[in-house]
Amino acid sequence: MDGTAAPLLGEELPVELMNTVWADRDGVHDALGTPALALGWWRAVHDRLPPRPPTVDHWLREPGPDGLDAAADDLRRLRDALRRLAADTTGDDRPAGAALPDREVALAVLDRACAAAPTWSSLRWPDGESPRRVVHGDAAPGAVLVAGLAEGGAAFFAGEQASLLRACHGPGCVLYFTQQHPRREWCSAGCGNRARVARHYRRHRPSTTATREDTR
Repeated sequence: MDGTAAPLLGEELPVELMNTVWADRDGVHDALGTPALALGWWRAVHDRLPPRPPTVDHWLREPGPDGLDAAADDLRRLRDALRRLAADTTGDDRPAGAALPDREVALAVLDRACAAAPTWSSLRWPDGESPRRVVHGDAAPGAVLVAGLAEGGAAFFAGEQASLLRACHGPGCVLYFTQQHPRREWCSAGCGNRARVARHYRRHRPSTTATREDTR
């Protein structure tokens, strides 16, 4: 599986990971619900993943990578931690907003993920060639991937972008987005259209009282 059903909105990768919980008319879905789905999401965002050892890319290309089940579990826990922190940041009270009981639990998950698979770099500079960075790591490839995303999450919430994070309150939506333009209200044009239709319906729907009086 090389794709994902999760919406990819062009947000920073930690936000894209949060948005692997998504909704449609059939309800709320988990785009990381199985190891195969998690692998599909990683492959879908492959070009945007943090620098990593070459062995990680080989692992991602394998049809059934070793350790995928554990890596998928860790990825879901990290996603839930990021959604908890996002809910606190945005004051999000949607039922699907806070995936973990409190901020301290989420921070502990994030810290463990960051520390689980440290990587380091070396510089390769053969004669006659341009210098090239090579990333190394001792941990399993899946753990390296999760750790890289966790580091990105820590940097996101500690940085300026966190102040732009918003919960989308379009009808039924459970996604997050960064408000890069002050007039942006929704995660996508589709959510904006649904919200406008809902507002129009509420404004023009006859009140129950008026309807009853008209039928007397």
